[in-house]
Amino acid sequence: MPARPIFYSFRRCPYAMRARLALLISGTVCELREVKLSAKPAALIAASPKATVPVLHLPDGEVIDQSLDIMRWTLGQADPEGWLDRADAALIAANDGPFKHHLDRYKYPDRHGSDRAEHRAAGLDLLAVLEERLGRASHLDGPARGLTDAAIFPFVRQFAETDRGWFDAQPLPHVHDWLARQLASALFAAAMVRPDPWRPGDPPLLFPAA
Repeated sequence: MPARPIFYSFRRCPYAMRARLALLISGTVCELREVKLSAKPAALIAASPKATVPVLHLPDGEVIDQSLDIMRWTLGQADPEGWLDRADAALIAANDGPFKHHLDRYKYPDRHGSDRAEHRAAGLDLLAVLEERLGRASHLDGPARGLTDAAIFPFVRQFAETDRGWFDAQPLPHVHDWLARQLASALFAAAMVRPDPWRPGDPPLLFPAA
C-alpha cells in the first residue's frame, strides 16, 4: 500500500463532490483516481464491491466507501473551519433521502418512469425548508459554512442545473444566494479539477495538488 490514501472519484457525482470538499478543507492529501463509470477499474471493485464512488482506501487497508463517512474521517484528521461543529444530521438525512429520491426522478424521468413535474414540485417543497433556514443565517447551520452546507450543496446544484431557467424563477432568494456563493467559492473551484480517467500504471495524481 502507498503512504497516502487512494481516493476514487467521479467529478460530477455529488457524493464524490462533497467528499472532495471535505478533503480540501482538511488538507488531507491523497492519490486521486478519477473513475470512468462505464469502465470501472478492477482496483476500485477490489477495494469496495459496491463499485461506486466515492471510495477512500487508507494506507492501513481500511476502506471507507460512504461519502459522509469519508467527510467525517478526513475532518477528524484536521478541521480548521470547524465543519464538524456545524453538521445537522437530520437536514442531511432529508437531503440524502427524500430530496435525492425526487431529484433522481425529476432529472431522469425516462429512467425511473416518473412524472417529472410531480417530483420537481416535491423537490421544491423540500428546498423551502432550506429557504427558511437560510433566511435566519447565511449558511445552513449558522453564520459560517460547515459540513451541512458541503453535504447538501452538490445536490441542490444538480437540481438547479436540471432546468436552470425554471429554478432561477422560483421564489427562493436565500437559496439562490447561498447556491451562488458556493458555486463562486475558491473551494468549489479547487474541488472541480478535471483529471483524465485513471488507468493502472499512471503516475500518482495528488489531491489537493502540491
